[in-house]
Amino acid sequence: MAKGDKKIKLDRKTIFSGFVLKLLFIMFVVEFVKGALMITFLPVYMNDVLGATALVIGWTLAVQYLSDNLLRTPIGWIIDHIGYRASMLTGVLLSFGAVAIIATTSSYFWIIVACALLGIGTAPLWPCVITGTTEIAGEQSSGTIMSVVYIAWLSGVGLGPFVITFFMDKGHYNSAFTLLIGMMVAVLIVAFFLPGKKKDIQAKDSQHKHVPAERIRPLRGSRITRIKNYLSSVRKSLTISPLMFPAMFAQTFALGLLAPVLTLYATKILALSGSQYRFFLIAGGFITVLFMVPVGKLVDRWGTKWFLNIGFLLASLALMQFTYTRSIMFVYALVVLLGFSYALIIPSWNALIAAAIPPERRGAVWGFFLTIEGMGTTIGPVVSGKIWDDLGPHAPFVTSGCVLFLLFLTHLYISQKKKVGAR
Repeated sequence: MAKGDKKIKLDRKTIFSGFVLKLLFIMFVVEFVKGALMITFLPVYMNDVLGATALVIGWTLAVQYLSDNLLRTPIGWIIDHIGYRASMLTGVLLSFGAVAIIATTSSYFWIIVACALLGIGTAPLWPCVITGTTEIAGEQSSGTIMSVVYIAWLSGVGLGPFVITFFMDKGHYNSAFTLLIGMMVAVLIVAFFLPGKKKDIQAKDSQHKHVPAERIRPLRGSRITRIKNYLSSVRKSLTISPLMFPAMFAQTFALGLLAPVLTLYATKILALSGSQYRFFLIAGGFITVLFMVPVGKLVDRWGTKWFLNIGFLLASLALMQFTYTRSIMFVYALVVLLGFSYALIIPSWNALIAAAIPPERRGAVWGFFLTIEGMGTTIGPVVSGKIWDDLGPHAPFVTSGCVLFLLFLTHLYISQKKKVGAR
C-alpha cells in the first residue's frame, strides 16, 4: 500500500509540475481571449453593427478555424524538433497582433484578416499543450491529464464569453479590448519561460513500454527524405481503427455546428436578458468542469467504452430536443445535461486517441489528429450558418444531435469489433 501511495503522490507531483502549469495557464488565457472574441463579441458585433447574416458570420469564424487547422500537423513536427518556446512565442505574438487589429478597426476586411492571423497564432497551442502534458503524465495517467487540459480549455472558452459581457457597454468596447490585450501580455511573459528544446521523452516512456531501437534511430538523408521517412514511421506505428478518422472529424463537426449560432439563438430566439445569457453560458460549462476530473480518473481505471457510449447518446438526445422548447428552465436543464455528457466524452475520447499514439512521435501524430479534428470546427460553422439561414434556427442543433448519434453507433461498432478481435 505504501508503495502504491508513493506512486500516486509522484504522479500528482509530476502532472502538476511547473512546466505543465505554464502550459495550462497559456491554454486558459488564450482560449479565454479567443472565446470572448469568437463566441460573444464577433457574432454580436457583426450582426448588430455590420448587419452580417449567420452565413457570413460562419464564414468569418471558419477563416480562423481553417488557418489554425492547416498548420497543426507541421507545427507538431516542428515541436518534435525545436521545442516549445519558439513555437509558442511565435503563436502568442501573432495572436496578440490579431487582437490589436480587431481592437483598432471596424473594417470587415481587416476583421477577416485578424481572424486568419488569430488562427495562425493559436495553431501551436493544442499541439504544444497536448504533447507536453501527455509527455509528462505518461500513458497510465492519460485520462486524468486530458481532464485537466480540457478543464483549462473549457474554463477559458466558457469564462471568456461570460466575462466579456460585463465589458461590452452599449456599443463601447475599449475596456473589453484593454482586458484582452492585458491578458495576452501575461501569456507572452509566461511563454518566455517554456523549455527552449523539447524534453527527452525516450527515458520517460521507457517506464511504460519498450520502444524498439529502429523506431527511435535518427533519420538520415535529405530533408524531404527525412520527413517522408518520419511520416512513414508514424503511419506504421499507429494502432487505430480506420473508422476513428471520420469519427475524429464528426466529433468536432458537431461542436462546430453550434459555434456561430449558439449566441444568436440565445439572444435572438430565446430573447434572454444579460443575466440569463450569462447563466446560459456558464451552466453547462460548470457541470462539465465539475465532473471532468472524476471521470478522467475513472477512465484511467475502467477504460473509455461506456463513458463514450453514454456521453454520445445523452448529448445527441439533448441537442435534438434543445430548440423544441420555450421553457427557460427546461432549456437550462438540457444545457446541464449537455455539459454532463461532454464531461463523459472529453477525457474518454482523448484518452482513447492518446493510447494509439507512439510516444516517440507525439508531436507529429497529435498535430495530425488535431488537424483532422480541426476540419470539423472549420467546416461546421459554414454549414451551420447556411442551414440556419435556409432551414431555420432548429437545423444546426438537430444536425449536431444527429451527428453525435451516428458517433454513438460508430463507437459501439468499433468497441464491439475490438472485443471480438481480442477474443
